[in-house]
Amino acid sequence: MIPVADPRRALEESRRELDEALERVLESGCYVLGPEHDAFELELASYLGVEHCIGVASGTDALEFALRAVGCSEGDEVVVSANAGFYASAAALAVGCRLRYADVDPDTLTLSAETLAPVVTAVTKAVVVTHLYGLMADLEPIVDLCHDRGVALVEDCAQALGARRDGCAAGSWGRAAAFSFYPTKNLAALGDGGAVATDDDEVAERIRALRQYGWKEKYSVEVSGGRNSRLDELQAAVLRSRLPHLDGWNARRREIVGRYRRALRSAVGSFVSGDGDADEGYVGHLAVALVNDRAAVRAQLHDAGVATAVHYPIPDHRQPVWRGSYGEVRLPATEYACEHVLTLPCFPELTDTEVERVCDALARL
Repeated sequence: MIPVADPRRALEESRRELDEALERVLESGCYVLGPEHDAFELELASYLGVEHCIGVASGTDALEFALRAVGCSEGDEVVVSANAGFYASAAALAVGCRLRYADVDPDTLTLSAETLAPVVTAVTKAVVVTHLYGLMADLEPIVDLCHDRGVALVEDCAQALGARRDGCAAGSWGRAAAFSFYPTKNLAALGDGGAVATDDDEVAERIRALRQYGWKEKYSVEVSGGRNSRLDELQAAVLRSRLPHLDGWNARRREIVGRYRRALRSAVGSFVSGDGDADEGYVGHLAVALVNDRAAVRAQLHDAGVATAVHYPIPDHRQPVWRGSYGEVRLPATEYACEHVLTLPCFPELTDTEVERVCDALARL
């Protein structure tokens, strides 16, 4: 069975670099907020073209801290999409915010200025735009909308590190941006990890306090909502060793999804994958297609030895935790997507033979 993801293969291909990185940490005697961590923050900021990157313990913490740092607090209204796994919703709820859900563009499955305009209200404090499956949202009109309405824009870049539009990286458009380094992400740690990127000095200062109990100085708690959420030295060293390879890995992901796209007949479905193999606004985090009959397609692919998954089957506004509180909310594109999305294998270490097997299976659907 060809797997949807296999982090072990990346480990095998870069074992020497990882061993060297881990050895540096073990010999340093510094395991939290040390030189590897500081260097990674600087290197990632340079890669993204932003002033600050602040390492934290997970992508969800990064989203929560980003919302807190741009001024969100209990009772504030935050607008998010509802087709991205509840991660932004969970972060907003951790802050105590009230959620409003906007529909997504039916082709990109990301928020757009058109879908946000009727939902953002006079009391909206922030909008979280998730770059889904590695595909950047069309940010320029969203930036203009948020600016005109005095709303903070937070980017959720957990699935889009390395994506660029008009020369600007995902994570450099909003007031703050959150990243995840979960082991299946395009830039992966060997466990959990995250970061917040920003050009705003005040936002950066607040996040540095939030990740360490709310300290402004050691043992002096001045920022509410803080806790222990630090990116440790071992993970920072792993991420430093992998960052120089990211663009090449992303190109391989785009190539794989491009081959899938050409193999799939339009009568069966279509991939959510940008404008082609050279579109740097897409980094192929997940190879996701909208298919007309998901159950039948999954069964046929399974029989052909191709594993699949669903990202994501339940829209946020229909999650059981709400107990019907959002029962009147209708998001047609979101709801259709949750019923029809299907994820296929996509990671840089897939062999050409495996990719061809997937393509053959797609062509036979």
